[in-house]
This record gives sequence, structure tokens and C-alpha cells, in this order.
Amino acid sequence: MPPSFVHRITKYDPADRDEHGHYCGAEDAVSDHGPVEAAYLAAVAAFAEASGVVRLQIREPGVTGVVHFGAEPPVDGHGLGRLFPPDLTGYHDGAEVSLPVALELVRAMLRDQGAWCRLEAGDAFTVHVGWDQYVYVGSALPCADAVARARELGLFPEPLTASPYAAESDEAEVTEPADEPFWTRVRTALASRRTLLLEETFVRNASRWHRLTPENLDEVRTGLGPRALLTVWPGLTPDVGAALAALPEEGPVEFVWQAQDGTITHAIVDDSEYRELAAHVADARAASALPLHLDARHPLLCAVLPDSDGVVRSRW
Repeated sequence: MPPSFVHRITKYDPADRDEHGHYCGAEDAVSDHGPVEAAYLAAVAAFAEASGVVRLQIREPGVTGVVHFGAEPPVDGHGLGRLFPPDLTGYHDGAEVSLPVALELVRAMLRDQGAWCRLEAGDAFTVHVGWDQYVYVGSALPCADAVARARELGLFPEPLTASPYAAESDEAEVTEPADEPFWTRVRTALASRRTLLLEETFVRNASRWHRLTPENLDEVRTGLGPRALLTVWPGLTPDVGAALAALPEEGPVEFVWQAQDGTITHAIVDDSEYRELAAHVADARAASALPLHLDARHPLLCAVLPDSDGVVRSRW
């Protein structure tokens, strides 16, 4: 159940909204990286304190993908460089962080630097950051003192019935667990194909690629990130020229290739970039082209890594 008391916290005075609720005042939608941003963080901290919350879970984390929709330019590390290592270890669905780290995640989202996630403490507390610096805080308690504190900070807390960014119970598109029956199917496919391509999506818009063989399957499986979305594709072809020749005449495509050192890389390209791509992958060991359109993407298998108790809790 979502929290009973939800407030939209913004720097936008309700008196400056039109009859449709659209803001018409002079406040900029871009973060000031200064006192207003600090006021937002202090207000979220006040609501967390009033709710008795000191740790939160990261839910549905994502980073900038092919298209960046933020109001500010993307930055290296998606704004997470001070919080997580470059491979984003620790930034995954279900990861628990302290309130100070959660506030830094709110800061990164306020700045539209490329990272986004929901922050939750069960049914007791939630924080969602929306477009144009709209922050939605939900609590199981009224938090009257926190509401007053937000006003003291120059912000405008407005009660709502629910956050527009609350997760829907039926939101998940992939519900099959990557359990023992799943891995048995992978082994069966490997027995006939000898190699497969595994796409490990550990946060939205960020994937790691693995070339599976019967010999390395157990090792790869051990290193997969928590709650990752696993998509199994036919193996890369060693005939890189044939993979390039099979590219569509127009439109974007995802091209995946294995370098001489064994690393697997992918890029989204269209027909205007094929010549540059061919030069770039000239010495690749193997490659494949995957369609981008959902109705054309037909993986062999798709499942989600469950928690240690066998339950799938992430929503992909």
C-alpha cells in the first residue's frame, strides 16, 4: 500500500499557476545547485525524520540512455560518481542506502544529470523526483512539523492523494524468475548452439554483455548483478562481415561485437553511421545486429534474477 500522506514539494508558488495548474511564474526549471537545491534536500530530510526513516531502498534505478530528457546536460557517471564506482556496483533495485546517500541521489535527480530512481522505505516513506524539480514525498504519518519546515525553507508543500510516480502493482512486463528451470533451458540451448549472447540489464538503460559457452556459464552466472533482467540472444557470429552486411537499409539498430581482448560492446547506429562502424569493428572477433523495435525483438529467453528466497521483486 502506498503511504497515506503525500505532498508535492516545489519552489513554485501556487499563486502563480493558471486555471489548469500550470506554473506561469519566473522560477527556472533548472536547479540552482545552491540554496534552493539545499532547501529541497533539507525538506526531504525533515519528512524522513518525522517519519522515523534513516535508510531507504533504491527502486527501479535507471541512467541516461540513447536519448537524454533532462533539463541539464548529462555528465560522466550520470551524477553518481561520488556515490558509486564507475561500474555502478551498489546502484541496483533493492539496494539499501543511508539517508545521506538517498539525499545525494535526490540531488542528482534534481539536477537531471542522468540518474533516476524511486526511494522507498516499505509502506512508511517514499521520495519521487519528477520533471522540472517537482518532488513527491509520501509518509505513513501526517508530518505536520515537516510541512511547516518546508514552508520555512521557502518551498511550497501541497497535499495530494498520491504521487504520479508511484509504482503500479502490474507494472512489470517480465515476471519469469531466472531460477533453476531457466538455467536448465539455457544449458539446453547451449548444447545445440555452443554459444549464446546474454544481455544483463542491471539498471534501466545500462547493460553488460556476456558470450556464454557450456564452459563459462557457471562463472558468468555467479557474477550477475542483483535483480538483473536477463535476455538471452543467439550467439555472436564470427563472420563480422556478414553481420555488417545484414544491417537494415535504414533505421536504428543495436550492433554488438566482441573485441580481440574478449570484451563485448554495443552501440546504437543508423545507416548514416555504417561506414564508421565497419571501420571501428574491423578487427572484432564476432558480432551481431539486434533490432531495436519491440515488435521485432525476439530473444530466446528472458527472465529476472530473483532474491535469495526465490521471489522476483524488481519490476522490469
